[in-house]
Amino acid sequence: MIGDRFSLRSAEMLILSELRLPIVSPHPIDFADSIFHLVREKYRSLVGGCGPAHARHKSLAGIVMTRDLDLRYAQVVALSTGTKCINGEYLSDHGQVVNDCHAEVTARRALLRFLYSQLELFLSKRLEDWEESIFVRHKECSYRLRDNVHFHMYISTSPCGDGRLNSPYEMTTDLHSSRHLMRKHRSHLRTKIESGEGTVPVRCRGPVQTWDGVLQGEQLITMSCTDKITRWNVLGLQGALLSHFVEPVYLHSVTVGSLRHTGHLGRVLHQRQERLGSLPAAFRRNQPLLSGLSSTEYQQPGKATCVSLNWTQGDQQLELVNTATGRRRDTATPSRLCKHALFTRWNRLYRKLGVLVSSSADRQLLYSEAKMAARPYQTAKQQWFRSLQESGLGTWVKKPPEQDQFLLSA
Repeated sequence: MIGDRFSLRSAEMLILSELRLPIVSPHPIDFADSIFHLVREKYRSLVGGCGPAHARHKSLAGIVMTRDLDLRYAQVVALSTGTKCINGEYLSDHGQVVNDCHAEVTARRALLRFLYSQLELFLSKRLEDWEESIFVRHKECSYRLRDNVHFHMYISTSPCGDGRLNSPYEMTTDLHSSRHLMRKHRSHLRTKIESGEGTVPVRCRGPVQTWDGVLQGEQLITMSCTDKITRWNVLGLQGALLSHFVEPVYLHSVTVGSLRHTGHLGRVLHQRQERLGSLPAAFRRNQPLLSGLSSTEYQQPGKATCVSLNWTQGDQQLELVNTATGRRRDTATPSRLCKHALFTRWNRLYRKLGVLVSSSADRQLLYSEAKMAARPYQTAKQQWFRSLQESGLGTWVKKPPEQDQFLLSA
């Protein structure tokens, strides 16, 4: 159960004993291998009842929580698979779809559910729950992670976008062409291709996506996973809504399986922070430890399926999402990772804590209003966007604003 903060179930204890994990890995590669094994074994245990079709994946991502770097009590708290995004025609103005089903993006959304659960645990009336939560009170109506809690992300393949674009540059025999490409596109923002795989650079001035345009067939634009990870390294994993209650939550390490060039990925992550000015209190330029594995993870052949799986610690089973529609594959109902579901949990905390985020306290807040009211977060985000533009790396492309203008009663 989620309240078991640093204890492991018997099955997980068996996995750890079989792996013979050290208390603290003496070398980054050893630690990265341990994170990989934990995520892989958790995934295998979960897909056992889903049939062989779901045992295969093109991309797997998981988030492991440790106390300090002690792997004896490491826990996989979120994981997901997937390599595709929603088709534009299925966008929802009620927040009831998942737009981006790439594994690292949905693993982070699964982590949000874990963070909500841990905050709810802290706010329960039971002393033992309060003591087991990963959060501690920082100031009135504000919380932060315990000092020794760290999150580690494993991704089975390099994140799409510029973080994966190193081999074509380094393998080309046309040195002039190679240098031109490196000058023009290295570290540049890139967008995912709707209904397909791969990314393309954004234009100097990013296009404005309109609701009518997308519904009438214009290609939906979604920022690449490399871009989103670099954003998390400035703004945190918690997002705007949870920023009302908790200080930014950052990744301690990132482990990449195949198609990796951690040196290039590190340069991308660091270069994009060069023009950042001073950030609001609690935000920082996070630089997670980057590592590959001691051996390359095997890549599944063939095209990726249109299914994304997700799981958060405390869930009884995996959820299957149709990546084309952004809804549950079995029932076509909203996913537990959709904006509406997460906003519902935020609203319960908002009312319980009595935090006023609007002068109109008597009326319901739109999802977009609740996000915009997290002012330090929004200030940091605008600084981040400006720094990208000033560095000549492109303009962050946003989804049509109508998708965030919904109430929970809708």
